[in-house]
Amino acid sequence: MIDLNDIVVFARVVEAGSFTAAARQLAMPKTTVSRRIATLEREVGVRLLQRTTRSLNLTDAGRLYFEQSSQGLRTIEEANLRLAEARAEPSGTIRISAPVGFGGHFLIRAVVDFLALYPKTNVELRLTDDRLNLVEDGIDLAFRTGILQDSTLIARKLGSTHRLLCASPDYLARHGTPQSPADLTHHQCVIAGASASGAHWVLEGPHGQETVMVAGRFAANEMQAVVAAAHAGFGIAQLPQAIAEGLIKEGRLQHVLEDYTTPAGGLHALYPSSRHLSPLVKAFIELASERISNGINTA
Repeated sequence: MIDLNDIVVFARVVEAGSFTAAARQLAMPKTTVSRRIATLEREVGVRLLQRTTRSLNLTDAGRLYFEQSSQGLRTIEEANLRLAEARAEPSGTIRISAPVGFGGHFLIRAVVDFLALYPKTNVELRLTDDRLNLVEDGIDLAFRTGILQDSTLIARKLGSTHRLLCASPDYLARHGTPQSPADLTHHQCVIAGASASGAHWVLEGPHGQETVMVAGRFAANEMQAVVAAAHAGFGIAQLPQAIAEGLIKEGRLQHVLEDYTTPAGGLHALYPSSRHLSPLVKAFIELASERISNGINTA
């Protein structure tokens, strides 16, 4: 019966290019390495290596055997690694990126719980509405909403979210409350974008999807600024449902056109590669997914 350890020694000899180098890597005598190779060749019934005093070469049978057996060894190593990762307690530093509004209102819950649950971890949270390059900026995990651009990143959908139309009680007292999407053309609107010029909102309601042109005195590409402008009475704003509901409950904003929302946007966790996903990143994704699902409608 073939000993798996003999196959491991054979693969290491091929990879190292010599018995001496393989013996050093395996921390065993060169004679033991030679004996294991001889045993393996006897078990398989063919010569796998051609050895001279100056060179070491694979036979045709040895080359085929190495290609097939090394695949199996990699599978076993991968399984052992995954098992070790599953048993390991997450530790180290995880660098996370998220949009400002989303991170400030929901992700922070997951961060607090994560740090409490895993005392050997550190979190560096970078809140920005800019699209960072995860590899270049050293980001382990990013949360993004909306339609994802084509990317080599691995994406896991955690749910979906809408935006609600809101305005301050003071603004509505001064300008009235819109009764239909068409009424928005007569109101000041706070635009979530780099410019208020040519802005339009797509809404879904009782009569299907409607598009309305909007305008206003203030535009910002950062959600916290949009929230602040709406609260200050500069107009009607579209706010992520998770943010809007809290402000409405506090009485700081009022929900307008309650029968209308924006089309659902996806909420995703992104990371550079699914291969050897660290226990740290995996644990945070699972915890964040659980926390987020309590406040955002999943889909």
